[in-house]
Amino acid sequence: MAIVPETSTMDRHRERMLEGLAASIREQGLARTQVTDIVRHARASRTTFYKCFADKESCFIELVRVTTTVGLEAVENAVDPAAPWERQVADGVRAYFDALTAEPAIAVAVTRDLASLGTRGITVQQEGIERYAELLCRLTRGSRLRRAGVRPLSMHAAVLLIAGINTMVARAIDRGEPIGELLPTAERAVMGMLAPA
Repeated sequence: MAIVPETSTMDRHRERMLEGLAASIREQGLARTQVTDIVRHARASRTTFYKCFADKESCFIELVRVTTTVGLEAVENAVDPAAPWERQVADGVRAYFDALTAEPAIAVAVTRDLASLGTRGITVQQEGIERYAELLCRLTRGSRLRRAGVRPLSMHAAVLLIAGINTMVARAIDRGEPIGELLPTAERAVMGMLAPA
């Protein structure tokens, strides 16, 4: 009788492959990364890789989904719903930018390479925008913000903000500009959209 369920073993293998891909992206970018690089970093076999993922692109898509989830959790954990609304915005935006700057090579890969995967990549990109927009909508409905007169965001407005910030980040990456310098602009955009009437 197995003590560790088979799914747990497979989950550990998948996690190692994702870590291997992230290490290879940091080392040489996604375009130059091959499955052999991923398994070298993961200290696993190609057979194990292909039990987990159909190809490098599938592994990358899963990595993007995982990093999106980690980023969302960081933003949500950074926002104190009892804090003044301006502090909530500043903390949330800062947590988002901290996540981007903590893994700049991954941010570059997501910005430059995700859409090149065609429909799969665009779908994952849109999922990420939707998830961040949903979080933003939920955060703007907090009691402290309502008492301060902050207007709850519609999903359309939240998508506009998130997609706009993402486009601004992508532009900075393409130009080789530091992502962190965009933080004040992003904060002002979110505060401007939420400012009490």
